[in-house]
Amino acid sequence: MADSILDRFDQNMAEDKKIDTTRKIRVGIIGTGWIAEAHIRSYQKQPDVEVVALSDLVPGKAEIFKEKFGVEGAKCYGAHTEMLADQANLKLDAVSVCTYNRTHAVCTIDSLKAGIPVLLEKPMCVTLDEAVAICKAEKETGKIVSVGFQPRFDVNMQMIKKIVDSGELGQIYYIQTGGGRRHGIPTPYGTSFIEDKTAGLGALADIGCYSLDMVLNAIGYPKPLTVSGYKSDFFGKMPITYTRNGHPAEYADLFGVDDFAAGFIRLEGGIILDFRIAWDMHLDTPGDTIIMGTKGSLRIPSTDCWNGSVGGAMKIYHDICGKPTETIVPILQNKPNTSLFDIKIRSFLDAAMNNGAAPVPTSQILYNQAILSGIATSWEKGEEIKIEIPEI
Repeated sequence: MADSILDRFDQNMAEDKKIDTTRKIRVGIIGTGWIAEAHIRSYQKQPDVEVVALSDLVPGKAEIFKEKFGVEGAKCYGAHTEMLADQANLKLDAVSVCTYNRTHAVCTIDSLKAGIPVLLEKPMCVTLDEAVAICKAEKETGKIVSVGFQPRFDVNMQMIKKIVDSGELGQIYYIQTGGGRRHGIPTPYGTSFIEDKTAGLGALADIGCYSLDMVLNAIGYPKPLTVSGYKSDFFGKMPITYTRNGHPAEYADLFGVDDFAAGFIRLEGGIILDFRIAWDMHLDTPGDTIIMGTKGSLRIPSTDCWNGSVGGAMKIYHDICGKPTETIVPILQNKPNTSLFDIKIRSFLDAAMNNGAAPVPTSQILYNQAILSGIATSWEKGEEIKIEIPEI
């Protein structure tokens, strides 16, 4: 009986699409920090891509990046506006925005206004107002923005949505989600993650956006209505010396974001979302993800460090012939020799070049961002707040 239920969720792997290499896709990268390294490596795997422009506000950083990755012929710029101002010569087909959170919105909007589709690294931005501005610019320019949520392409994540869409769980009414790291404040990657002037939000946006997307995407991204939020920075503010590049460094004085956050969110359709996320905690996990429905519930095991997949075989709790039953959903294997990041890059390129829909559309991630910024605002005000999202 359980096997017949699993048969309803069979995965069908899409065949490889043939890539036309007769015309090179001209790509620019805005921001040449840590995450940009993943972008360039992936772009260099694409047989029809040529990275022709790099920009970074730090003098000489783009040039160092260019040499490190052997991006011959690429032009280097300081501010992203300098690169975009040279669009008549560059003729960019797409850009990756890989800057710190606080500049995601301006870099994306300026790129759209220059007529260029954007692959925007997560989180979408910092505030709801910024997210709305990005969506409006996208609508006005007719160019797409796809947000960098590569876990969307994991077959196990897709299975979660298939299970919900199948109706096996019935009407969804309560979700618990979150995750985090036992000790994982990302100071090895510099201070842009932990300073308010660059990040704006900490664990809440860095890995919390992934946890939210996992469940919100599964249930069709209902609109958030209200949120009661909490943030703390106990661990980030502790006078502990971390090691970076083999040298001790003290970051407590610079720490200006959250290292733990939680929220209680009411969604359209009468669904309650109970959320918590951590960069640092004295716990292995704040809990598995649970999606509860009127016909069944799904348990999704947490991971030691949120990495875009699930921590083990999932389990459906339901009744069969009137008896409580558990159906195990085994871990699925993604396509061999292909990373989720590469799929993210390829799907964006295909959409950008073929006037297709964004693989991870801003119309959905707008709600994700509304929850993230809503949690922060609620905590600052000390009360539950109503989430107001204007028409785009």
